[in-house]
Formats: sequence, structure tokens, C-alpha cells
Amino acid sequence: MAKLEKILHGDFDWWVNKITQGILNSSVSASLEDQSTFSSTEARCGVYVFERYSHAGNNRVSMTVTLFQSGDGPVHLSAITAGGSQAVFFKINTWGEEAFLDKLRELL
Repeated sequence: MAKLEKILHGDFDWWVNKITQGILNSSVSASLEDQSTFSSTEARCGVYVFERYSHAGNNRVSMTVTLFQSGDGPVHLSAITAGGSQAVFFKINTWGEEAFLDKLRELL
């Protein structure tokens, strides 16, 4: 598992679009598997689950990206990848997870 946390400035919807389009355009096998959004008068939260094939691990890897914004404050991002290991009881290969997260780092 790999994790990235960042504080972003700007419009919530702009970041959602930039991240979604950037990830989907980064790999022919990338897909947006599902998403969920919540909002109130004071805050917005979105959870986006992406998936792609990892040549490094010869398997599929997922990345969950959560964005949260309170009022006009900064957008908080948390991204966690999973699924890159080939072992049964412990992780022996997380290259695919790190590589997927690196695509998001490049976008930000």
C-alpha cells in the first residue's frame, strides 16, 4: 500500500476534473470504477476509485482518491493505492502501487 496526502488550493470541481482526466489519460487500462460525493452547506467530499493494469506487478492496482473541502478553504487530498502484491500472506511487490501513485503526483 502506498499513500499520498496533499493540501491543494483552488476550486474543488476543477481538481476533480483534473485528477480524473489525468488518471484516465495516463494509461490505456485506467478506469474510474466508482465514485461517491457528499455535500452540505459547509463542506464537500468526494471519493473516487481508479483501477489500472500494472506491468510491473503483472496485476491490477486500485487507487482511492478522497477530496475534502470545507467552505472556501483548501482542498484536502488523500490517495491510497492497493492490490499490487502477488503474495498470499505478505507483500513482496508494491512497484505497481507506487507507480500508480506517481501518476497522481505528476498531475499535482
